[in-house]
Amino acid sequence: MASHPDLIGHFKRKFYKRYIDPDFVVEAMSTGSSGATSSQSSGPTRRSSTPPSSDNASRTRDTSYSFFIAVTYPPHIFHKAYRLALLGTICSSFYSLYTVHGKPRAWNLTALQPWFQGILGTKEFIRTIALIPVLIWALEHVGKYLRRNFSRSNLYRKYLEDPCLWIDSNASTLGIMTSHAEIALGLLLILSLLSWHRNIIHTFMYWQLLKLMYHSPATAGYHQSAWTKIGRTVNPYLNRYAPFLSRPVSAVQRWWFR
Repeated sequence: MASHPDLIGHFKRKFYKRYIDPDFVVEAMSTGSSGATSSQSSGPTRRSSTPPSSDNASRTRDTSYSFFIAVTYPPHIFHKAYRLALLGTICSSFYSLYTVHGKPRAWNLTALQPWFQGILGTKEFIRTIALIPVLIWALEHVGKYLRRNFSRSNLYRKYLEDPCLWIDSNASTLGIMTSHAEIALGLLLILSLLSWHRNIIHTFMYWQLLKLMYHSPATAGYHQSAWTKIGRTVNPYLNRYAPFLSRPVSAVQRWWFR
């Protein structure tokens, strides 16, 4: 019977094949293998010596690393690794945007709009779409916490008061950005159904969440405004070039407004 380390190594290799590189070959476990044989077969075998592409690695490195930690390590280590991976993804994504596209001329809606239009189709921006709602939500709560508990601090008045006031005065702008990012993430999940990274249940549950945000009083204004703009842009093209989609779109709209 296989020993406990051999079982752990076998399932680690199966996890690696499932979430990171499907070209890995996981050999079947032998019930009576010797220690030398198990040590020789402990590493995964490739069908091809060509390394995985950087795009595939970048799309899966954070999720696969977090899942790997969750499977093989205690929960407290998993949470620390998850926060570290999220922080590293945030820093690397925004640094990549800064080095390639620079920063906006000013931090207002008039200057931010053309800057976002310039980076909208780039791969650096697509990777940061999922982070935008998290960052905006964190900024709003951190700003409220600082104003409530450190308003009399000299450090707050000197360095943090102006950013907190900007966050408070631009809450509607941040809400619009959050709604656009959440909708864009939902559309990307639909596009991902065409790839081998697809997750049908994840996509369905996220669109249920988008539907809830559309009807919830706290977020309905931002989401309804965003969907109205999308409808004004997309509907003329659908009516002109794809009239056969009118029935499916009507069925989806009935489910959406229900």
